[in-house]
Amino acid sequence: MAGTDTLPAHVDVLISGAGPTGLALGLDLARRGVRALVLERLDRLAPGTRGNGIQPRTQEVYEDFGVLDAVLESGGTYPPRGIWSDGRMIDAQVMVEPGVPTPAAPYSTMLLLPQWRNLEIQYARLTELGGTVAFGTGLDSFTQDTDGVAARVTGPDGITRTVHASYLVAADGGRSPVRKALGVTMTGQSVAPYPMLVADIRLDGLDREHWHMWGEFRATDFVSLLPPEKYDYFLLMAGFMNAGTVPDTSPDAVRKLIAERTHLTLDQLGEVRWASTFRPNAALADRFRAGRVFLAGDAAHVHSPAGGQGLNTSVQDAYNLGWKLGQVIRHGAPDSLLDSYEAERRPVAESILATSTRLHRSGDMRRGSDLHQMGVGYPDGPLATERRTGLADGALRAGNRAPDAPCTTPDGTPRRLFDVFQGPHFTLLAVGDAELPPLGGEMIRTCRVGGPAPDLLDSEGHARDAYGEGLFLVRPDGYVAYAADDTTGLPDELARYGMALTAPSAR
Repeated sequence: MAGTDTLPAHVDVLISGAGPTGLALGLDLARRGVRALVLERLDRLAPGTRGNGIQPRTQEVYEDFGVLDAVLESGGTYPPRGIWSDGRMIDAQVMVEPGVPTPAAPYSTMLLLPQWRNLEIQYARLTELGGTVAFGTGLDSFTQDTDGVAARVTGPDGITRTVHASYLVAADGGRSPVRKALGVTMTGQSVAPYPMLVADIRLDGLDREHWHMWGEFRATDFVSLLPPEKYDYFLLMAGFMNAGTVPDTSPDAVRKLIAERTHLTLDQLGEVRWASTFRPNAALADRFRAGRVFLAGDAAHVHSPAGGQGLNTSVQDAYNLGWKLGQVIRHGAPDSLLDSYEAERRPVAESILATSTRLHRSGDMRRGSDLHQMGVGYPDGPLATERRTGLADGALRAGNRAPDAPCTTPDGTPRRLFDVFQGPHFTLLAVGDAELPPLGGEMIRTCRVGGPAPDLLDSEGHARDAYGEGLFLVRPDGYVAYAADDTTGLPDELARYGMALTAPSAR
């Protein structure tokens, strides 16, 4: 934690907002040795369960960040819906369909993790890596030129200072002051004109084995109470059919609302830990980059909560942008690499916005593998180089997510491909007999699976099933950048990331 009297005068990256996006980006930059400062206007991490679904693809991201064990320890599964009418539960329905892990995709079910706990886990890892969050400190204004950004920052002492940065990232939410200052517009629509209230509340009288619901999740005066596993409270979500309603978030009003719409009595309703309101909207920024300023998370795209997509999309914005900033700032990659952030992430956000809007309007509460974001990729993006021909339908292609595969070292020690990929580096992966050229530098490692002098053995064929044979350059965010039968074109591919073929180095 930093006070304004200790704020650095210069950083590589200034991040406005210490929510899931800003912390994920700060964490990723810290492990890359990039000097970053996260600003947060609140004097602490934001309270509230808020966005609580952690999709399988985000679980993979968290494994790479080194926080998945804490996420699994702190999170749980979603219980079935319990449908109430006239004071009794009349039906129970599976809402989140559990998946089946595979060798290529080890995580298969959405986790329930309160957002406040998610933030604590990310913040702990960020500080462990040497990153800094300045609480009680807000970005007031900024200017930019070809050399960088000059930001005016005011802290809890009321003193305004200037912090210079090479780049500024707005992770400051759907009402993003940075986006507005840039003049970047949001294109979108109201998903539903009806207000909603959310709150964390302790109560008695309900079991913790169901997601309790009264009324339909659409334009009705519905109520739902979700008990996060491993915690002693319920998450309230309530809708209001009258579009002109301004929900009252005071503790007494929250308790009164529940008592009026359910069979629970006031004496069963206890502490209201947090409450807030929102109107479901869907909107997409027209640009994700303006000079040296980037928009990420809700500052770039605002989602309905349906389907648990917003937080996950936001974390993956940070995951996409972090390694590109690292390569440009520390490893000599051209600034044009940063243009690929918008080119890759904006189409993904646009597609996911359409999905969450459709789910909200339909009222469909079932959540399956189509929402896991495992199919998100960039095969049509500017960084996908596919040099093989004659690929079968469904074969792995450049731009796709790089699958996991359980293998062993030559001495029989189990080792997954995700273990090889974990960290801020690129991986040049050879499956089979493809030539592995000499490479040097801290940001790229090599790994041969099978073939001559293997690093890993693929006795059960999982790597071959997932990749086929060939040479694959895996990006730090776990996507295949380059796929080929040999090293043709590899020097040009490496150059776009500030790397090169060099004299042999130890593998």
